Amino acid sequence: MEGTNKKTQVRRIFDSISHRYDFLNHFLSAGVDLYWRKKAIKLSGMSSESKLLDIACGTGDFAITAKKFGVEKIFGADLSFNMLLLFNKKVDWINGKVVETVAEHLPFKNESFTNITVAFGVRNFYDISQSFKTFHHVLSANGKVTVLEFRLPSNLLVRNFYLFYFNKVLPFIGRLISKDKEAYTYLPESVGEFDKKVNLVKLFNECGFSRVKKYSLTFGLVQIVVAEK
Repeated sequence: MEGTNKKTQVRRIFDSISHRYDFLNHFLSAGVDLYWRKKAIKLSGMSSESKLLDIACGTGDFAITAKKFGVEKIFGADLSFNMLLLFNKKVDWINGKVVETVAEHLPFKNESFTNITVAFGVRNFYDISQSFKTFHHVLSANGKVTVLEFRLPSNLLVRNFYLFYFNKVLPFIGRLISKDKEAYTYLPESVGEFDKKVNLVKLFNECGFSRVKKYSLTFGLVQIVVAEK
């Protein structure tokens, strides 16, 4: 899918489901997504001294988690205006702001942040390599990018259950609750395509990052990649 078409599709989908996004996230993951975010923040090593840019921030769940770990300076970026409206309502206590933008072209000066986080958003980028290069520019020396993303489990039993859930159960429930036929069909399709084509560790290394570490959680359902500048 070409960049412009993908941006338009992703923006439309997330604008459409924004009002049910939080509920569906927690419901469809049985609440495990809360644990995944906490684990990602722990692995990022953030503190009260950190300055965080949360890319594909959605309605602010990662920002809320970071705040609980003592982070005060938090900026959010997303291409969905409706998501950002909800972010502002939920996270009005942060020292920062939200920006409607894409990851490939961030409107920030070089070395503006100590940390960048992306939860379940990298597969929606239209040019992942360009995004990572932009991350490298806006991160300060020794800054870290922490990516939380789905993957296809290697264990065949878990993989088959995962594929059944993602391809059959999730789209049905998603359509029923969100009333958007495309949104929860796009999700499993994007995860499958992403897993086949994208090696996050390799990409981070190619984009100038060092000390890239990868962690697998919950039977290999998700991965956390931490890349240091």
